[in-house]
Amino acid sequence: MSIISQNIKFLRKKKGLTQQQFADELGIKRSLVGAYEEDRADPKYELLKTLATYFDVTIDDFINETINEKWQPKPKGNPANLRILSISVDKDENENIEMVPVKASAGYLNGYADPEYVAQLPKFYLPMFKQGTFRAFEIKGDSMLPLVSGTIIIGEYVENWGDVKSGETYVVISKNDGVVYKRIGNKFKENKKLKLVSDNPVYEPYEISGEDVLELWKAKGYISTQLPEPTPEPTMETLSAMMAQMQRSISNLQQGNN
Repeated sequence: MSIISQNIKFLRKKKGLTQQQFADELGIKRSLVGAYEEDRADPKYELLKTLATYFDVTIDDFINETINEKWQPKPKGNPANLRILSISVDKDENENIEMVPVKASAGYLNGYADPEYVAQLPKFYLPMFKQGTFRAFEIKGDSMLPLVSGTIIIGEYVENWGDVKSGETYVVISKNDGVVYKRIGNKFKENKKLKLVSDNPVYEPYEISGEDVLELWKAKGYISTQLPEPTPEPTMETLSAMMAQMQRSISNLQQGNN
């Protein structure tokens, strides 16, 4: 029997339900319950989510852990927890960089762990991003200026949230906020708040619960159609300031040689 089939059977019996009662609870046919428990069929991703919620376990534990009387769930928000990451590869077995446009952000919250959903996302490959797993996210709004709305952030998957570094930028996927690109204001700690800071000072920092975080992607680069503006011509004020700075530097050097 597979882990999933064992877990369904164990958790159903732990609740004291017959296959028919369990099927009625979920709104499915009893024959399907039998097929799942006898490992003759695998539940689809949407039903896996329903099962995990019904039994109050994470999807990761439900499909990777043998759940029995001795099993203990890992604390929610534990940065060392292993997480499901669905990826796609090209014909040469290189990992693709899947693209999550703004219009797909809402769907990503439901499908981020679903291989079929991820496989349908636009994808591309960049040879400079070889070591690691990368995903691209289109950002919206002006909270991270000078990066404008529509900029695409290329992020590297963070498996251990204990590696998150304060002051660096990440794409944060959370249950309540969805997909956001922010600067992290503190280290990730179990059962603590995660502080998110905008580069645009107009926006106040805010905190989200560690338990709400689904994925973290460390920013490694960006793609933008808005090119930098040329450096403005120096004015008399900037020239005067430069001359004053040069005079101070020369003065300091002369004092140091005396």
